Amino acid sequence: MHDELTEVDIKKMKEEIEYRTLVLKPRLIETLQAARALGDLSENDEYRSAKRDLNRNYSRINYLNRMINTAVVIKVKDTDDQTVGLFDRVTLWYEEDDEEGELTIVTTLRNDALNGFVSKESPVGRALLGRKLGDRVMVKVNDTYSYPVVIRKIHKGEDDESLDIMSY
Repeated sequence: MHDELTEVDIKKMKEEIEYRTLVLKPRLIETLQAARALGDLSENDEYRSAKRDLNRNYSRINYLNRMINTAVVIKVKDTDDQTVGLFDRVTLWYEEDDEEGELTIVTTLRNDALNGFVSKESPVGRALLGRKLGDRVMVKVNDTYSYPVVIRKIHKGEDDESLDIMSY
């Protein structure tokens, strides 16, 4: 499976790899060496913690490299003011709850649902992309559950570097 990412996503991943390799890795190695110097490694929590942090850093670097190597780079299509596109902020009316909510449609790498950034591959992202202002859309969560939303506003967005990539 290939992730569809933008050139900005790729750039941000490369920047993170550079930071983790040139700045964070030497710090973590230094911390590990200092912890190793404390003595008995079998009962040395500082050593285990430092080793775990260094391994997490290596794992994140490997993950980002795999993402870059397998990504399909996409261009952000310009859509008119009445059509939902990637990076647009959309105001929805949730019929079942009789309330409004806002979300921004982003690439998978920038998904942060708790802060209103939903992936274009998510059920709501797939349902909204390409739809028009005023459309009533059914969001299919799975084979047994879907819910209706109405597109009330579309605020055009752009692929800029202010949107962070997710990390763990």
